Amino acid sequence: MPRLLAAAAVAALVALPAAGTQPVVPPPLKREFRGVWVATVANIDWPSKPGLPAAAQRAELVAILDKAAELKLNAVIFQVRPMADALYQSDLEPWSEYLTGEIGKDPGYDPLAFAVAEAHARGLELHTWFNPYRARHPSAKSVAPPTHVTNARPDLAPKYGTHHWMIPTHAEVQQRSLDVILDVVKRYDVDGVHIDDYFYPYKEKDAGGKLIAFPDDETWAAYQKAGGKLARDDWRRDAVNTFVRRMYEGVKKTKPTVQVGISPFGIWRPNNPPGIAGLDQYAELYADAKLWFNEGWVDYWTPQLYWPIAQEKQSFPKLLTWWAAENTKKRHLWPGLYTSRVTGAAKGWPAKEVADQIALTRETGANGAVHFSMKALMKNTGGIADELKRVYAEPALVPETPWAASKEPLAAPRVAAAGGKLVVTPGAAARFVVVRSEADGRWATSVTAAGREVVLPRPAAGRVLVSVQDRAGRLSPAVEVRP
Repeated sequence: MPRLLAAAAVAALVALPAAGTQPVVPPPLKREFRGVWVATVANIDWPSKPGLPAAAQRAELVAILDKAAELKLNAVIFQVRPMADALYQSDLEPWSEYLTGEIGKDPGYDPLAFAVAEAHARGLELHTWFNPYRARHPSAKSVAPPTHVTNARPDLAPKYGTHHWMIPTHAEVQQRSLDVILDVVKRYDVDGVHIDDYFYPYKEKDAGGKLIAFPDDETWAAYQKAGGKLARDDWRRDAVNTFVRRMYEGVKKTKPTVQVGISPFGIWRPNNPPGIAGLDQYAELYADAKLWFNEGWVDYWTPQLYWPIAQEKQSFPKLLTWWAAENTKKRHLWPGLYTSRVTGAAKGWPAKEVADQIALTRETGANGAVHFSMKALMKNTGGIADELKRVYAEPALVPETPWAASKEPLAAPRVAAAGGKLVVTPGAAARFVVVRSEADGRWATSVTAAGREVVLPRPAAGRVLVSVQDRAGRLSPAVEVRP
């Protein structure tokens, strides 16, 4: 009969060599978020070009997920709303042109549903990445349909330089983006919701080199007429703050275990910490990122620390340490790494730069990192995929998120051994089934999607421990199956 082995007890013991009847105890399972962005805007990462047949698109996505699993990553952050469009079936916004080459054209399948199922089957979390304000990207080529916001409500999404941008201070814009995000949370079994560094847009210039003023005069005039007291910059920041808070609260109310992540520009304000220089996102993007982190309006925080360790005025270690000190609510800190800067050429980074940055995250207490972007890992540019295989030699589970966990204990699965199979009944709370198997004193770990019943091949020799992991990252007690 299988017997229960408390996961905490397993983690507390030291691995022992096999000797006689003495049981071999597995080493503790590592906890580390290992994420990668899969960008769809301008077909950066996927699909490789618009207009591919659905079967070819699915094959490319499977190849991406296979590579992520091969490198022992455990999460994919998949861009599903590049520009007020959708890479999933939506009644709110049209299909993305990055799928078919024509905005509004049905690709013949649901990429997000496919990505969720295929990611989970490989033990990968699937986080959905939205842009809340961008309405039209310079790479867009097809004519937007009448239902697209730039045509249906041009007052909400005016042209700004080379883009169309929804007005962050407009209440209808905020509600529209919240409706889109919560629609996905309700209808898809996703693990997270993610937004990046685009709030108010990065400033653009006209042909003469003059800065273009952002066109929010009408909402500013309406605010003043209604008796608003804030200065204009503070009013802009307040609107962005309100959206971030409402997004977090809305997601947690809808599905408490769906994680909310933000990846802001890596510098809050110049001279924070002393000596740091660069763009002032507080003043230019109207993004008070420090406030959101301090208030805990996220489950994980991914500042884009896109500079090398030795670059003093944008020092990776100084900025990482500074952000860690701002983590007053003890949320997850998983910095964004510019992995695509590894080029194998003199002007790029060596792969070791990324490895050293990961080492610094571990030393600083940040329990993970996110790589931009998947293309570099698929191409193994500059040997970066080979380097990550070394850095991520041992598998890791995503860190636990205790503030999102159920108060009910996570029950162990039911396991039956029949012939060469393990039949696992994970339970309704399970996200993944975690199997640890031992042979000749060595332990292997596999993670796969939970379901009503999961049938797995039974390892040929040694001991087997079967646990489940829930959507908050908790690991159940293990069921031991002896040979």
